[in-house]
Amino acid sequence: MYRVARASEYLVITGSGIDDIKIAKKSWVFPGQSYSIFDISPVNYTFEVMAMSAEKLPFILPAVFTIGPRADDQESLHKYARLISSHDKQSNHMNELVKGVIEGETRVLAASMTMEQIFKGTKEFKQEVFDKVQLEMNQFGLWIYNANVKQLVDVAGHEYFSYLGQKTQMEAANQAKIDVSEAKMKGEIGAKLREGQTLQNAAKIDAETKIISTQRQGEGKKEEVKVRTEVKVFENEREAEVAEANAELAIKKAKCAKDAQVAEVEATKAVALREAELQKEVEIMNALTQTEKLKAEFLSKASVEYETKVQEANWELYRKQKAAEAILYEKEKEAEAQKAMAEATFFARQQVADGELYAKQKEAEGLVALAQAQGTYIRTLLGALGGNYGALRDYLMINGGMYQEIAKINAEAVKGLNPKISIWTGASGVGEEGDGHSGAMKEVAGVYKMLPPLFNTVHEQTGMLPPTWMGKIKDPNC
Repeated sequence: MYRVARASEYLVITGSGIDDIKIAKKSWVFPGQSYSIFDISPVNYTFEVMAMSAEKLPFILPAVFTIGPRADDQESLHKYARLISSHDKQSNHMNELVKGVIEGETRVLAASMTMEQIFKGTKEFKQEVFDKVQLEMNQFGLWIYNANVKQLVDVAGHEYFSYLGQKTQMEAANQAKIDVSEAKMKGEIGAKLREGQTLQNAAKIDAETKIISTQRQGEGKKEEVKVRTEVKVFENEREAEVAEANAELAIKKAKCAKDAQVAEVEATKAVALREAELQKEVEIMNALTQTEKLKAEFLSKASVEYETKVQEANWELYRKQKAAEAILYEKEKEAEAQKAMAEATFFARQQVADGELYAKQKEAEGLVALAQAQGTYIRTLLGALGGNYGALRDYLMINGGMYQEIAKINAEAVKGLNPKISIWTGASGVGEEGDGHSGAMKEVAGVYKMLPPLFNTVHEQTGMLPPTWMGKIKDPNC
């Protein structure tokens, strides 16, 4: 049967075919196997641990631990399944187990620390307890998901933490009074200091203002003289630039007149040169025209022949290309046909192989079913015979014709020899008329009377004894 665990559960399977245990979320459970289900959701355990410091001062450590199986580690799950899963997580056994581990580790750790160390280093103390308890929990496959260690509590008659709290409160109150007095003193001194600094800064600022004012007046006069000087220099420079511009203008006018006369002469000469160049170009064109005419007459025939030869060559190339394409097409079709035949052959062989595989699988399934039926048959017979393997063996030998086969083999073995042959008759010599019993009852009585000598003969020849429920053979020596 197929079993599936819920989201927070696991299956534990043991029995036939499993060496130790098997843990799974879902699995088949076969005959000869047993299974159980355990929940891995964590559970809260609340304790008040009694401990004692190094000074022999007792105290109470309230704690809440959230503990459950470690789901992300297969080894831890195996440990939990073997050792803890058979117990309910809220049972006294689990409470005592967890409480014993936590109390033991807490007491050992507290005994090595003073009360002052425990009170001031509460965070480190809690972490130490957590780490040491986790080491012990690992051997049971348990994991501490959360540990909430509350504030340490006094034991009745030992109010250490109460007195320590009162001491802390008084120290805080006294320190507050000291802080208030110091603040008031600093305020008065600071006020006087600020007034003196204000007067000093005001006098300093007045003196600096007068110095800066005098400096600004002198710098203003310097700037006025400097500006007047720069204006005069600028006026002189502008007059010089005007004179220079007038001289350049006169020079440019003279140069322009000269250039105009030269341009007129050059224009006249350029016209004559251009006429000569045009005449030269006309003569060149006439010569080129005559040359082209001669070329056209002699080259036209050669061009026609060339074009004809080119067309013939192109036609021959086209014919050969088409022939090659036809051969290539035939080869491609042949290759495709061969490929199709190969695929068909492969498919046929694959179908035959699949058929043979299916037949072998069905034959194997038949053998498995036959073996299972024979196993069921033998278990039923063994149960009916009360678990007597000897009786089961004798029944199977009789039902399977084993004794007849033994007799046949023995007969073949003594064939041609002079074996010892026992001959007996039924009903101890009683005739057919008997003592009034019917014929059928006589036959049954005869068969039962024939069994003892038959068993003696089988025992003498094979050494085998009949089953106890059929009878016993007497020792011939007795």
